Formats: sequence, structure tokens, C-alpha cells
Amino acid sequence: MAKFTSSTQAIPSVSDVPRHVAIIMDGNGRWAKQRFLPRVAGHKCGVDTVRAMVRTCISQGIEYLTLFAFSSENWRRPADEVSFLMGLFVTALQGEVGKLHTNGVRLRVVGDLQAFEPRLLTLIREGEALTANNTRLTLTIAANYGGRWDILQAINQLTLSHPEKAGHYTEADLIPHLAMAYAPEPDLFIRTGGEQRISNFLLWQLAYSEFYFTDTLWPDFTDATLSEAIRSYQQRERRFGRTGDQIRSVGVSPAPTL
Repeated sequence: MAKFTSSTQAIPSVSDVPRHVAIIMDGNGRWAKQRFLPRVAGHKCGVDTVRAMVRTCISQGIEYLTLFAFSSENWRRPADEVSFLMGLFVTALQGEVGKLHTNGVRLRVVGDLQAFEPRLLTLIREGEALTANNTRLTLTIAANYGGRWDILQAINQLTLSHPEKAGHYTEADLIPHLAMAYAPEPDLFIRTGGEQRISNFLLWQLAYSEFYFTDTLWPDFTDATLSEAIRSYQQRERRFGRTGDQIRSVGVSPAPTL
């Protein structure tokens, strides 16, 4: 497994195009309601947006795209909506994994997956295995995922594997046990739908990510919306605890716009 820089332990490299983009895909239900459609219609259209964003990330040179599809708290939604989402996940895997593989995309699914039905779990494992050696883009779907769950499960794994170090664990000890240890920390975090919170998503990994919030509902999120988010990202001065004067003294400045 590749090792990546922790933003609190060292200064990651920065480029004008974010290497890793993480998105909370919010607003499917509201999009449907505005059109007098059932909420599930918004979720179906949201899958089309995912497909388009995969293509866009490949064309933009983004290496990692992580999408929050279903949180550990989303089980609280109406039972019929949860059931539809699980069925939609099955359908999407059946219809999309082959296309992802053809286009060189590696699929990963992170979260407490044991809560899913065996059929869905099998499709996830088969999709991950088929695409495991692809390198064009890593698409991660966070499903039944929560940031607190992630940290707790990592701690539990660490304490079981190295009980002799209890009381002296370091970040370097913990990071390999996090659900996304295979990916660098997100450079850019996007939330659609107008809300401005991270909703228990990637609590550890977002420590030094740049945040971008948009009122655009997920089914309406387009190449142009992503480009706008990237332009905003490019205007940020990523300091990682340093001062602006320190950055300028070594010739580091915000990246140019697209």
C-alpha cells in the first residue's frame, strides 16, 4: 500500500489541480420535490451525475474521487427510501462496474459493509477485485460510512494488532487502519445542496482540506460547477500551519486559475 503524507505531520505537495476531491452529494430529494417527483427520482438522477463526474475527473487529471453515498446515520430515513437506495446501489454496481473497468477506474467502497445484504456485499467485492489494478482514477464510494466509525474501527484494529504499544500510539501507527489509508487526504471537499457542514464525513482526513459549498443540488452538478469549485480552490493559500510570509519567502503562491 502506498504511503501518503499526513497534513499534520508534514507538508503535502500542492498542485493547481486537486489530486483528491471528496464530495457530499446532497440535494437529490429536494431536486425531485421541486419537480413534483418522488424523492427516489432524485436519487436515480444523482447516479447520472456520478457517471458524468467520473468522466470529468479523468479529463481534469484528478486522481481520486470520493463520494459520500450513504452515511451511518442515513438508516434513520424512511424505510422505503432506504430500501430503494440499497436497490439502486445494486443496480448501479451491476450496470457500471464493467464501464469503470474499461475506462481504467479503480472502485473502492468504504464503510461498515457488514450491514448490507449478501448480494450487495458480493457485488462490492467483485467490483473491487475486477478493478483493483486500474490506475486512471480511484473512485471511492462511502456507504454506511461515518467519520467517527472510521476512527473507532481504526483504534480497535490498532489496539488488537499492537497492544504492547498502548498509551504510546502515533498517527503513523493509526493511519494504516483507517478506511481510506490507500488514498492521500482530500485536497478539495465539496458539498452540494446549500448545507455547510461535513456531517460525519472523513473527520480525520479533512483536517487540512479546502472546503467549497454550493447551493447547486447534486443532480444539477455539472462539469462547469466542478470547474468553478476548482477555480475557488486555486485561489486558496494552502498554509498547513505556516504563515503567508513563510510561504511567499520560499516562492510558493496560490496556483494559477484554469
